[in-house]
Amino acid sequence: MVVALGVAEDGSKQVMGLVRGETENAKIVTSLLTNLRERGLDTNQPTLFCLDGSKALAAAVKKVFGVNAIIQRCQVHKTRNVESHVSKKHQPEVRRRMNEAYAQVHHADAKRLLQDTVAWLKTINPDAAASLEEGLEETLTVIFLGLEGDLKRFFSTTNAIESMFGRVRDVTRRVKRYRDGDMRHRWCVTGLLRAEHGFRRIRGCKDLPKLLEALQHALLDY
Repeated sequence: MVVALGVAEDGSKQVMGLVRGETENAKIVTSLLTNLRERGLDTNQPTLFCLDGSKALAAAVKKVFGVNAIIQRCQVHKTRNVESHVSKKHQPEVRRRMNEAYAQVHHADAKRLLQDTVAWLKTINPDAAASLEEGLEETLTVIFLGLEGDLKRFFSTTNAIESMFGRVRDVTRRVKRYRDGDMRHRWCVTGLLRAEHGFRRIRGCKDLPKLLEALQHALLDY
């Protein structure tokens, strides 16, 4: 299942839609986003998307939202991907360097630290360096937008949707055998509704107006 989780202007979270398929299938993701647009989602406003490293996800978002799509790549996924290319003895240093960069307040400082890490990784494992370079700028979007504190932490990763999927698994693991795709769909929706019932406003929601303003200005430079 591919699921879209949205955050409203008041900080409340909402399951916006889902479709059966894989996130690596651009057509599937595009159909989900197109359906959301047809149901009234405004695609003419700058919108922040928090995504993992799936190229299909990014391609679909850009296809449907065009220049209004502002993407934040999950920093946790990126760090894990880079770590996977190096030996265990180097993984703590990779994690330290990347966490230091992502903790920066100024975009230029964060980018410089990541570029320094790329140079260091090239002496260890060129594949790790290439992994970090790919989408590097998109991992810094929250810093580029000037987000701080709880709001920055929330939008810098895909933890919110990962946590939601955890609740869905708690429900669906009770099923011992799926008879057909519709049954799987119904149980997934049941799990999502159960998860949504426990949603709370995101921390730092009082600063969301600043994010909306930043998105408007960032569209000119993004």
